[in-house]
Amino acid sequence: MNNEELLRVEHLSKWFPQKHGVMQRIKREPVKHLKAVDDVSFSIKKGENMGLVGESGCGKSTLAKCLLRLTSVTNGKIVLNGKEISSLKGEELRAVRPDMQMIFQDPYSSLNPRMSVYDTLEEVLKFHKAVPVEEIPNRVKELLNICGLTYDVKDRYPGEFSGGQRQRVGIARAIALNPSFIVADEPVSALDVSIQAQILNLLSSLQTQLNQTLLFISHDLQVIQHITKNVEVMYLGSIVEIGKTEDVFKHPYHPYTDILMKASPKLDPRAKTKKYVIQGEPPSPIDLPVGCKFHTRCPYAKKICQEQIPSLNEVSKGHYCACHFPL
Repeated sequence: MNNEELLRVEHLSKWFPQKHGVMQRIKREPVKHLKAVDDVSFSIKKGENMGLVGESGCGKSTLAKCLLRLTSVTNGKIVLNGKEISSLKGEELRAVRPDMQMIFQDPYSSLNPRMSVYDTLEEVLKFHKAVPVEEIPNRVKELLNICGLTYDVKDRYPGEFSGGQRQRVGIARAIALNPSFIVADEPVSALDVSIQAQILNLLSSLQTQLNQTLLFISHDLQVIQHITKNVEVMYLGSIVEIGKTEDVFKHPYHPYTDILMKASPKLDPRAKTKKYVIQGEPPSPIDLPVGCKFHTRCPYAKKICQEQIPSLNEVSKGHYCACHFPL
């Protein structure tokens, strides 16, 4: 594992202003914001595979789009390979695009149904001038072989493939430019369970073989445990726990992480476990509670939790938690 830092995020926020109705504008009420990502800071080392987990709607995908500059950021800084990219625009932003790519959740909608596999990969290589034109066929063949597909599928269209095969094409497109940073946003959630393992093994193999850095987003803790070495836990736009995946799964310090673990389905069907349901609904990201965001659902909350926002502190070596009373 390379200890050199690839990505650094400092106090990153993405807020969406909510439009007022006529009466609110007449009363001149202040504009409210949906805080999808709220003051997030972390770093990822080169060659690392980092997991990002949390309930649906907690801001995982919005954070991913911010990191890849698919959307603008409200505040904060993103540094990729030593270059600050959060404020880049136009040609400067296009120049760094090849170094950061994304594997999407739905392999069908992420591919153009009117483009063959060859055209899909050729377009990427041509646009970014990744290889000389005469070498494109060899590069396409190489990408397909790396991702477990044969070259004779090059003239087929997305609708002619299974879900797993389409995702392999999506992965081939993502690695075509040899990016140093890849975000995989729920890349197996739309696939059959039997195919999920194949795609996960492919991603693990490619990450090691090509020495790429991977941020793997999922709400499935078992998937995160299988593929990542480190994990971040997100709740209502904030990171509440960071550490090695093995450590976090063995001893979660944040009550939210602990509840996620208890509510997660177990791999062993013979294990007799009591069904655990997270109590209550998450507060609205437009009207967040004062103090700790989780205190309205936390079984251990005390008065200070309703008054002060906990900072992300190191509880044990390399294991950080944002809680006034770590477990």
